[in-house]
Amino acid sequence: MTEHRHFLLYKPYGYLSQFMSNNAREARKKKFLGDLHDFPAETMAVGRLDEHSEGLLLLTTDGRVSERIRRKDVEKEYYAQVDGLPTDEAIIQLQEGIEIAHRSVLYQTLPARVRRLDADPNLPARGQKIRDERHGPTSWVSIIVTEGKFRQVRKMTAAAGYPTLRLVRVRVGSIWLTDMQPGEVREVPELTAPDEAAESGTDAGE
Repeated sequence: MTEHRHFLLYKPYGYLSQFMSNNAREARKKKFLGDLHDFPAETMAVGRLDEHSEGLLLLTTDGRVSERIRRKDVEKEYYAQVDGLPTDEAIIQLQEGIEIAHRSVLYQTLPARVRRLDADPNLPARGQKIRDERHGPTSWVSIIVTEGKFRQVRKMTAAAGYPTLRLVRVRVGSIWLTDMQPGEVREVPELTAPDEAAESGTDAGE
């Protein structure tokens, strides 16, 4: 019986959610997960985070675990620093579902749980500075989704009128990004997402 391995990673800003590239130019210019840790050859990322997003990325050598956690009924929570101070109307738009562009067509996002954060979250500083406060106020919101269209959270906040300046995934299911630093990897005995429901589907990731 194969003994699978599972990892939690705090993906830093500026890294691709892949282990390497066969494109020589990309391999020279980009940063990859394989630069952070010597993962087993069979390791796969459970979903993904885009190059400019940060936070919790789950990795496993077990495809069944990956498929289970990527189901649409497993919550993904993000902290988004947005340009401006979202109005009540904008929060309601995000909660009820908002129209975004996805694969060259318009898509109505599923209802989401969205709230303003009363204080800036206690997160490590990002490698690249956020724009200067002199250009206007910024604020943080928590956005919990159960789907993961390409760059969905960024597109949602932009469609509501408040572009995302920094995006950090802090939770997948019941697994939290806790006391980790960018680039840190922790091996764990198992990956579970107890908030799964019976309904199935897949999540492509942010």
